[in-house]
Amino acid sequence: MSVDGWKTILVLGGIRSGKSEFAESLVADAPVVRYLATAPEGDPEDTEWATRLAAHRARRPGSWTTEETAGEPRQLAHVLESAEPSETLLVDDLGGWVTVLLDPDHQPADDLATIVELAEAIRTCSARVVLVSPEVGLSLVPTTPLGRAFTDALGAANRAVADACDAVVLVVAGQPAWLKPTAGPPTTATAGPPTAAATAATTVAASAPVSLVDDEPTPEVQLPDVLTPTPPVAPNQEPGNPWAAPTMTLPMVATGLVIQPGMELPMPDEYAGPQAVDRLATLDVPGAGLGVLERVVGFAAATQGTSTPLAWESVRVLLLHGDHAGGASAGTVAGESARRAGQARAGRGALARLAAESGASLQVVDTPAAAAMENEPALTPEQVESALRYGWRLAEQAADAGVQLLVLGACGVGTEAAAAAVLAATAGAEPPAVLGRVITDAGEIDDAAWMIRCAAVRDALHRTRSSPRGAKDVLSELGGGDVAVATGVLLGATARRVPVLLDGPVGLAAGMVSRDLAGQARHWCLLADHGGHPAVRLAADVLGLTPLLDLRLDLGEGANALAALPLLRSVLALAAALPVHPSLAGDAAPAEDEPGAEPDDAELDPDAEPDFVEQDPDAEPDFVEPEPAGPGPASTTPGPTNTVPGPTSTPLDEQSASGWRAG
Repeated sequence: MSVDGWKTILVLGGIRSGKSEFAESLVADAPVVRYLATAPEGDPEDTEWATRLAAHRARRPGSWTTEETAGEPRQLAHVLESAEPSETLLVDDLGGWVTVLLDPDHQPADDLATIVELAEAIRTCSARVVLVSPEVGLSLVPTTPLGRAFTDALGAANRAVADACDAVVLVVAGQPAWLKPTAGPPTTATAGPPTAAATAATTVAASAPVSLVDDEPTPEVQLPDVLTPTPPVAPNQEPGNPWAAPTMTLPMVATGLVIQPGMELPMPDEYAGPQAVDRLATLDVPGAGLGVLERVVGFAAATQGTSTPLAWESVRVLLLHGDHAGGASAGTVAGESARRAGQARAGRGALARLAAESGASLQVVDTPAAAAMENEPALTPEQVESALRYGWRLAEQAADAGVQLLVLGACGVGTEAAAAAVLAATAGAEPPAVLGRVITDAGEIDDAAWMIRCAAVRDALHRTRSSPRGAKDVLSELGGGDVAVATGVLLGATARRVPVLLDGPVGLAAGMVSRDLAGQARHWCLLADHGGHPAVRLAADVLGLTPLLDLRLDLGEGANALAALPLLRSVLALAAALPVHPSLAGDAAPAEDEPGAEPDDAELDPDAEPDFVEQDPDAEPDFVEPEPAGPGPASTTPGPTNTVPGPTSTPLDEQSASGWRAG
């Protein structure tokens, strides 16, 4: 969502004010949006109304789902009450809902009680909700009883919903004016739908830095740039088309854009890496060298295509937020992952602080929630396709923004169990061997929760024992939304030649899945530290990713990599700046004024002719046999003495012995 710090927002505005477009821009970062349409279909003969509805549908990305709630006024409250914390809902609009509420078919009814019920459902809803409603307080009092009843009911609904929402914004002529809270939100979101020409990411500037201890503003603390993804929308997008969201480099098939097994993606430069490592041996380093960190230089050289790689300047952190239901979430506190994600959006927490210190931008990405894998597939095949394309677009947006390194992290509930299930399905691992211990908030080991997670993975593997083990099948049955989006990020980054710094089980599980889609992806990945996690260790061993460090950091996925990033940058900067050791600089000729240098003959006699003779370039050079290392063979056979005519006659035997050869 482009507005951080609030979970429920009411968007008010007059007719054609741009309120719907503004509301859609607020949820543009969500991979899947449940669009709750409240307006009835209307008169089938009313073509103008049908055209308006078609325009609304055409603006919705293909990953959104549309649900009609016009049949029963109380249905909207029921949907809000049953929504999951990871979901994003867009209600458009309350005017249509009030119209259905006042319909004679639903009378007699207590309209006020229904409005109170809706407000209470919004107040207790665990999902992110954006509601759109017409503002009728500035118009004239209608002259008909039905019109007055509508304005009265809508005014009461707007007041009740505004009181229940965390934020309220009034859109006038396309310009948002924030009414609640009065200080306004830290956002740069503008009204209007996202377009293909829109920027790849919108920077959310904080109104005041936030303290690490409490919520009091502390201007001296630097905040990271918090970004929200802006998926492009095709101008001629077909409503409901799952392939509608465009990408730049995805392969094409008859059905449209597709991510499929066996894709041919680029590989890093196979020569630049070894050349960079060989170059390190020639540098003026006062010691044994960089040790295992030489691999950082080789990796950066291969991915940058040069033997003298530079330190990564532009870094973006992608924090994937997606929960897993069922036994995978055993031992976790309800709402903890949402709190972590909200903390990162507000520029607080370990990840945001480390991102600020490293000068990295932070992008919090909500992914589809995964169902209980022991009972049913974690995702539908359609959700897997959408999540893969969404991750690919995130990598494309980063590449277009000039990002030189992506850091992949996650903060969802149940990610360790999902990664263990993926490893069991792709590498034949035993769940107990790759599931880390469950640590409570009090720092205690929860063995009961660990056993529940093991049982959930075991049951999921038993349920899918006859299922295919293809990449998309594993994501659908076991992986979930965060692993699917992470897989798309790895593939998209590989296509755009952007290296990825992995951290934690989600990124490594995505690396395991990406092998079947494009084996080149793992060569663009770097693992800073395994963090002591058994799943990360096993997956890294299978993928051939040797951890650079053994710090056993456990700050959360993404934060461990950011803690090691300054060291990696320092190594690259040092390797690029150090000169060649003087002893390896080559045998330089003596300086002109160097003591002991022999003067040139030309310097002794300025009138002397040069000691070379210009020759015809077309003439073949005479062959001269080199001088023998020792004395040549001596002829003992007597015979006539042959001589070469000339001023000084020399015996041929002597000439042969001296190395000169005739003929």
